Amino acid sequence: MREFDYRRAHDVPGALALLDADPQARFLGGGTNLVDLMKTGVERPARLVDVRDLPLDRVESTPDGGLRIGATVTNSDLAAHPEIRRRYPALTQAVLAGASGQLRNMATVGGNLLQRTRCGYFADVTKPCNKRVPGSGCPAIEGEHHNHAVLGASEHCVATHPSDMGVALAAFDAVVSYETPDGPGALPFADFYLPVGDTPHRETALPPGALITGVTLPPAPVAARSRYRKVRERASYAFAIGSLAAALDVRDGVVHDVRLAFGAVASRPWRARTAERVLVGATADAETFAAAADAELAAARPLPHNAYKVTLTRNLVVAELTRLTEEAAR
Repeated sequence: MREFDYRRAHDVPGALALLDADPQARFLGGGTNLVDLMKTGVERPARLVDVRDLPLDRVESTPDGGLRIGATVTNSDLAAHPEIRRRYPALTQAVLAGASGQLRNMATVGGNLLQRTRCGYFADVTKPCNKRVPGSGCPAIEGEHHNHAVLGASEHCVATHPSDMGVALAAFDAVVSYETPDGPGALPFADFYLPVGDTPHRETALPPGALITGVTLPPAPVAARSRYRKVRERASYAFAIGSLAAALDVRDGVVHDVRLAFGAVASRPWRARTAERVLVGATADAETFAAAADAELAAARPLPHNAYKVTLTRNLVVAELTRLTEEAAR
């Protein structure tokens, strides 16, 4: 591991100043992803600016009835928060589906959003990778890609985003707040992650040197009737091969409101807006749910060894929307 300087920040302006003083510096939250990548040589910051002491560790109600989650709230505290559990249960379920209890105790909300892909070629500095070394190639396309993207990929990168939390945040139209030396800013979750295109090394729309300060969940009554389902290759402590955040409001057998987001199928949490448009105003039954999933997945471009993800995601949509419909009828 490269030697690095370590500084602890106690306020947001101080954190920004420490990062601004060294272009090779990185912010450090829980370190559950960044430190691993430093050990393998993928990340080589000259300085780490520890932001765990910043006053960003609370979940608070907003005036319009939403919730604001501070960037240093741990995953464990987020999942256990009573208002998250009551108003956005899919978010609680998504967080609990990620990693282990020990890691959730360390990992932070801001860090979770910025975690890097778990693609094996990205993590191995002896292999080419356009995300790590732009222009070097994407060996996953012809190599090992059974857990890679089927939506929104490009000839330059087929890696997937690993976050469970991000899938639920995508479904509920979260907004990411940040600070820069030039002042504050905010990004709707739909714009936070950049399309892969021919620049897969550019992952988010955050300005250079920006510090994530929080995530705001707007009021969403439908979110109270939501679920998160994760499919993985072993029972625990594994990244998804497919996942779904779903919320559904059915009235008199007709879909009144719905939210859907897919995980482990693209370089970012995938909001299924085409499927949502098919569903709103339609009969809430398995046939409709399957048609909506098919409409969204029509854009899928699977590789030879990951086409199963299309069928898996379709089945997740039908199963979880059916379950939500049955729960609402009780």
